[in-house]
Amino acid sequence: MASMQRSVPQQAGDRTAGLPTAKIVKRQDYTDDLFNIWLEPSVPFTFKPGQYITIGAGGIERPYSIASSPHERLIELFIEFVKPEHGGKLTPLLYAQRVADVVTMRPRPKGIFTFQEKYHNHVLVGTVTGVAPYASMLRNHFHNGKTGHRFFVMEGASHFDEFVYDKEFLEFARRYPGVVEFVGTVSRPQAERNQGWTGLTGRVNTLVERCCDGWGLPQDDTLIYLCGNPGMIEDVKARMGGKGWNVMEERFWKDD
Repeated sequence: MASMQRSVPQQAGDRTAGLPTAKIVKRQDYTDDLFNIWLEPSVPFTFKPGQYITIGAGGIERPYSIASSPHERLIELFIEFVKPEHGGKLTPLLYAQRVADVVTMRPRPKGIFTFQEKYHNHVLVGTVTGVAPYASMLRNHFHNGKTGHRFFVMEGASHFDEFVYDKEFLEFARRYPGVVEFVGTVSRPQAERNQGWTGLTGRVNTLVERCCDGWGLPQDDTLIYLCGNPGMIEDVKARMGGKGWNVMEERFWKDD
């Protein structure tokens, strides 16, 4: 028997009524609050790496950076579940959904947090789900056979099981030595979940300057991308922007 599609009931006066939909065709959970979903849109959807899609359930909409590349058939999203008691509104609804369930979607992507080809060096700084647009950028770059750019992915998390995309970034680094670097750091090294972690420790925002200096990056040909925790973004902007580095930030906050 074919499975039935299920969507969260719409509320009276729901402004998402009549919008296109997207079906969840795959889901993967990593921790108690981190999961991927892959969406199959009901209408054609084109985007640039780094842009976001706005999806909704129960009349509530939120933007999510796209992790998939434009050449991929499905829209891949990396989502953090925020409990209602902590202010979560949409993610509790998304967390409860399963394969074959349906969400609403805005038919056009948005966002100017996109790959800037004029720079040779790209320092991609993110916290947990903030690395999603960087997966899209790297996938697209190498799928299209582009050259002349170097990527330095820096991800910060409380626990190393929250990295999720680290294996993909490390595989890019293995396949393209000298072109891709990946640095992960945990901010709670003494936590039980971090037993066995041998990488860097500390908040990622405190390591950006040291790493850029260590890589010998020139300020005028380097762009630092920032996506994720607002505190991280503001701190790196103050530390690096104040010293003349080129900084670009994602301007929406995926907090629920």
